Amino acid sequence: MNSETSEKKNELRSVEARETARPDELVRTISESGTIAVKAIVASELVAEALSLRAHAPTAANALGRAMMGALLIAVGSAADDADDANVESVQVQFRGDGPLGSLTAIADSRARVRGTVQRPLTDSVRDDGSPNVARAVGLGTLNVVRHRPRWRSPYTGTVPLVSGEIAGDLTLYLTESEQTPSAMGLGVALGPRLRDVGACGFLVQALPGASDEELAQVEANVAGMPRLATLLEERIDAHAIIDRLLIGLGARARHRMDPCFFCPCTRARALRTLSLLEAEEIEELVASGASQEVVCEFCGRAYQIEAHEMRPLLTPSGLA
Repeated sequence: MNSETSEKKNELRSVEARETARPDELVRTISESGTIAVKAIVASELVAEALSLRAHAPTAANALGRAMMGALLIAVGSAADDADDANVESVQVQFRGDGPLGSLTAIADSRARVRGTVQRPLTDSVRDDGSPNVARAVGLGTLNVVRHRPRWRSPYTGTVPLVSGEIAGDLTLYLTESEQTPSAMGLGVALGPRLRDVGACGFLVQALPGASDEELAQVEANVAGMPRLATLLEERIDAHAIIDRLLIGLGARARHRMDPCFFCPCTRARALRTLSLLEAEEIEELVASGASQEVVCEFCGRAYQIEAHEMRPLLTPSGLA
């Protein structure tokens, strides 16, 4: 088979995959007794969008997709009334490991919007079977989780050690130890050649007060019996089907569905405020030279060309206030 024929076949597979792919969704519910909370997410489209904004190696892409879904699973459902801007909670997860990937950050909110970035997006680390070795790429270090709502006087910050480098495992440790909520999280990303045909899904199960030993044993068995998420992605499974598997023998109450999306709130004004972090002498030199300064958003890659006259207010005591 020549390369041209092979390429055409890959294109046909790509089109077929897109036509049969499940739409992105995040579904949450609780067991019939109200003691087990479950969330499931399919986020193939938003992960693909995030990866399209910057060049990523497969391992970095896999880690970023997992981190963004993990942040979403923690953030959604955490605010009492998402319709009220004062109650929209943001959750930032940051993995600071000693692996070649560097820092890995994802920021999500209770309206199911998320963005993320990798310090070294071209990092690749694979196992003997060719699959991405995310644990080695992330390494050991610390995981910081910051929760914030506009009405709160200050954010809540929790820090736990990275004990595995596996995104889901370390987020589970954070939820169990820092927030005192027994949890189980699973995250999976599948990538086709050249990062096409992206598949991404995950789940979060949490035990609520009053859960009986029998209910805990049942949900633990359900989690243990879950197929590999990569296998579920091949089946084009949806979030409802994931929940069905996780709540076998436990029943479920009403389900709440949201449409997760990649969202970056960067603006020219925010880019200008970023320059205010420079030393006064550096800003003075830029203004005096008349040269513009490019500021690139680390999340979406959008570039802002800031002119010298726009930086002049940064030299006044009030700055941009």
